[in-house]
Amino acid sequence: MTVAGALLHILRWSLSTMDLVLEICDAYLLDTVWAKLVPLSAFTTPNANSTAQTTPKWSQLISYLPHPQLPLETINNSAPAAISAWPREYIPRQLISLSILVSLGAYLVYFIFASLSYRYVFNHDMMRHPRFLKNQVQLEIMCSARALPLMSLLTVPLFEAEVLGYSRLYDDIGTYGYFYFFASIPLFLLFTDYLIYWIHRTLHVPILYKHLHKGHHKWIVPTPFAAHAFHPVDGWAQSLPYHIFVFLFPMHRLLYLGLFWFVTVWTILIHDSDMITGHPLEKFINGPAHHTLHHIYFTVNYGQYFYVG
Repeated sequence: MTVAGALLHILRWSLSTMDLVLEICDAYLLDTVWAKLVPLSAFTTPNANSTAQTTPKWSQLISYLPHPQLPLETINNSAPAAISAWPREYIPRQLISLSILVSLGAYLVYFIFASLSYRYVFNHDMMRHPRFLKNQVQLEIMCSARALPLMSLLTVPLFEAEVLGYSRLYDDIGTYGYFYFFASIPLFLLFTDYLIYWIHRTLHVPILYKHLHKGHHKWIVPTPFAAHAFHPVDGWAQSLPYHIFVFLFPMHRLLYLGLFWFVTVWTILIHDSDMITGHPLEKFINGPAHHTLHHIYFTVNYGQYFYVG
């Protein structure tokens, strides 16, 4: 299992929500990139005769692309080559930008945190286990590298909904008060864990298991690099509760960011094959030992944070 989607949530997350991420990326990079890729000049060439002489071939090609009607003052007050015909609020531009940002962010977070966990937390003695595969770490990384872009694309519509303001994220703690601010933490954990538990159990139904979830159980003794090493639809399905929550319940933006960081780290840590047992929270928390047992026996510990058997 593992909510692989969680890892991939960390740039969309990075500054709390994608609307803020897009705003910052647009201001410092993407406005310039889009001005070069889809320049206003490609759609404002004076006449067809001058197009072939003054417009680059790429601009001639993209002049056939759809583009929104820009306000006249925008055109008059800007050098056509300096702005894009696709403004920030243009949904196709947002979708493409989100797809790239989420994919890059997913790779960045996966390799940084999984590498740190593998180096400093993972019990390397588990690599001597008879069911640890030959070249398993490389195989886990290759599987993850293939899955992450597809998982990102599947999740982009939800990010776009956040950008368009359909979520219930809020900025001012005073909106709901401090009591709700802190109460929303266990609410988030309980809500997401409950849904993940049932999504995960459903993925163990034979027909779904065969086509979606079996690949993740290839890693009988997982390493942190296995956290995203599974079918893209599997990872996307298990990430859905994190997104659904903020469309149903209010949550402070920065708290949402913090919880995604927590989810990301937790998802990696439960794959570190640490079989330490006997700690006081063992009967309540679904830790690495529980999740390793899930990989070995397939029939126990379907949850993400809490132990429910």
